[in-house]
Amino acid sequence: MTIKFTVYKGSKDGSIQQAETQRGDLTRDDVLVRITHSGVCGTDIHYQTTDMALGHEGTGVVEATGPDAHILKKGDRVGWGYEHDCCGHCKQCLTGWETMCSERKMYAGADLDQGSFGTHAVWREAFLFKIPEKLSNEDAAPLMCGGSTVFNALHVAQVRPTARVGIVGVGGLGHLAIQFAAKMGCQVVVFSGTENKKEEAMKLGATEFYATKGAKELKVQAPLDNLLVTTSSQPDWHLYLSVMAPGGVISPLSVDANDLQIPYMPLLATGLRIQGGIVSSRQVHRDMLEFAAHHNIKPIKMTFPLELSGVEQSLKTLAEGKMRYRGVLVAKA
Repeated sequence: MTIKFTVYKGSKDGSIQQAETQRGDLTRDDVLVRITHSGVCGTDIHYQTTDMALGHEGTGVVEATGPDAHILKKGDRVGWGYEHDCCGHCKQCLTGWETMCSERKMYAGADLDQGSFGTHAVWREAFLFKIPEKLSNEDAAPLMCGGSTVFNALHVAQVRPTARVGIVGVGGLGHLAIQFAAKMGCQVVVFSGTENKKEEAMKLGATEFYATKGAKELKVQAPLDNLLVTTSSQPDWHLYLSVMAPGGVISPLSVDANDLQIPYMPLLATGLRIQGGIVSSRQVHRDMLEFAAHHNIKPIKMTFPLELSGVEQSLKTLAEGKMRYRGVLVAKA
């Protein structure tokens, strides 16, 4: 039986196109998901000029399963993120680092005919996540990439509850990072260009806030053990290395095509570590969803209809820097 559904695609001129796509019978552990919500991420803007289905922060409801799917059933609420598949047998896959698999299938690199901007999608059961009861599909959607990215940074850096965690930027990633770090018991030190977001950052769990626009030097109450950079471009590294504790870990999460250029001697002299990373592996992703549900961590969001006009408006809002702080596309009931 052919499965047909609608997707919203990018195009060479950047306009959003509504298109139909189709898949054959469900095989292996394939699962047909009716999409109810989709987060809108900065990465979607990067691929807006590519002929591919957009969206990678999807949540929905299972409608049918393939013959080898044994965990999910019709009616289950599920979500998915940036990775769709991996080889399953390399060293990385066997040690819980399938996001580093050389044969990984990621958004914009595979399955270009479907995404979370659409009516349905077909994914492997192995790469779908059951949504905890305490999380709505609407709140869970931005966690599938935004939440996964910042939680993974905290995880791989081995952040401890006693740590002083600096977070640069209060946006789609930063406002989630503040909540996760605060609920982990950390002292959360937030840096933003101006004082505009101070009150909101403090409500989310920040313990200190510093406006950095025009600053030549940063003075904080005590050095930072960890630093997450969530801005859309790299910061002035000279400013931030001066407030890092010896042995501190810097996690750059900005998507920036420029080379990393960082002061060399401070890195050596204080034993700093720069920790790269992308989204969570599957078990860490599950842990993130359970942690968010238990601690009532939710995105601050703006909603748009999951249709052509809504996709266009949400991407325009994000590109103009007017999103507070994560866009969510909502399908008609």
